[in-house]
Amino acid sequence: IAALIGSSAAFAPAQTGKATTALNAFENEVGAQPPLGCFDPLGLLDDADQERFDRLRYVELKHGRISQLAFLGQITTRAGVRLPGDIDYSGTSFGDIGEGWSGSLQVPVAGALQILAFVGFLELGVMKDIEGTGNEHVGDFRNGALDFGWDTFDEETKLSKRGIELNNGRAAMMGILGLMVHEQLGGSVPIVGEL
Repeated sequence: IAALIGSSAAFAPAQTGKATTALNAFENEVGAQPPLGCFDPLGLLDDADQERFDRLRYVELKHGRISQLAFLGQITTRAGVRLPGDIDYSGTSFGDIGEGWSGSLQVPVAGALQILAFVGFLELGVMKDIEGTGNEHVGDFRNGALDFGWDTFDEETKLSKRGIELNNGRAAMMGILGLMVHEQLGGSVPIVGEL
């Protein structure tokens, strides 16, 4: 009987102490959600201060927004939606340009330079935090000019919407990465079709 009681201890839950890490400082930030909490497998927040966290959050939001546009762009062009007209004066239509990564390499040089100039303009002049314009959080690019009803929401709704944006951006980053990998592998993906 003593052996039976002693062996049952092997199935009892182990008592562990609460680990204290630098991540505990960021456990209450937007985006630190169950079940993972503040998930940082690469240790980017080890010994980080609030300024470092804010910079990483800014980059995460920007990459998430770009990935959402990229993913929707992939889905839209693969569905056959194209701009009307020609992309250059030699008669190459938008419909002649392929989809995905291979399609981006088919864009004429002058068109690619225009895209690069437009993205540079957005990066340097529009999509940035401007101090003193009433921005409420990192990544708030309203800069006192745009509202779209944000100021009518209560604090709980604002936090919820910010968390939703982070999660959608994270999913889009994984989604566009998956589409790019599958495009190189070839084959077919549900909803998207042939790659």
